[in-house]
Amino acid sequence: MSGLDGKVALVTGGGSGIGRAVALAMVDAGAAAVVVGDIDAEGARETVALVEAKGAPARAVTVDVTDADAVERAVATTIVTFGGLDVASNNAGVNGAGGRTGDYDVDDWRRTLDINLTGTFLCLRAELRAMSPASGGRGGAIVNMSSGAGLMGFPGLPAYVASKHGILGLTKAAALEYVREGIRINAVCPGSTRTPLLEGFMAQDPGIEKMITRGSPIGRLATPEEIAAAVVWLCSDDASFVVGHALVADAGATIQ
Repeated sequence: MSGLDGKVALVTGGGSGIGRAVALAMVDAGAAAVVVGDIDAEGARETVALVEAKGAPARAVTVDVTDADAVERAVATTIVTFGGLDVASNNAGVNGAGGRTGDYDVDDWRRTLDINLTGTFLCLRAELRAMSPASGGRGGAIVNMSSGAGLMGFPGLPAYVASKHGILGLTKAAALEYVREGIRINAVCPGSTRTPLLEGFMAQDPGIEKMITRGSPIGRLATPEEIAAAVVWLCSDDASFVVGHALVADAGATIQ
């Protein structure tokens, strides 16, 4: 895939899983440089090493997406280091605790919403300010990471489901606000993907992976690289007329 030639990218949640795959796929698509942000500093540095091994310059930044100042610093570092920001992929997120809504712990609710939804908002806000021509930016494309859980209900994960639905609403609202400024905003809704986050969840019970696999029409989990391909396409010039879209990459699991 081409379409990112010469562009500077910022990938949050880039220390592992889908975020890492996105950073690498962006280089394959021609990105000139990639900044990898993650609360896991070591993971971010490992991704940077992989990016550099592909021949592209990269920079790791430690960022907690719930910290507005840290997010602003990550975007500023991108601009100072590489001269601007053209594409961004917001991936940081957590599964959140499980439990029925009537019994759900308020602190678990707040933490999940803070990371998944507010964190996406803070990243999006900073990226929009950097890309807006009104503030000296050059336009660009942003992709937020939602989920199949942003399209339908899943019992036992109320905070996660609410946060992923919220990301889609935020994406659509912002997309309409900024499209005439040359900034395209979209989202990806992946199905179950073999990431360290999901691996940790499945490790709690050997039956979980079997249950997830049975629920997939294709009979397997997605790879991070398959989801990254969707993200990169939405960021690329090939998707120049795609705005406010929730691209579903779940092998048909949410077809109704």
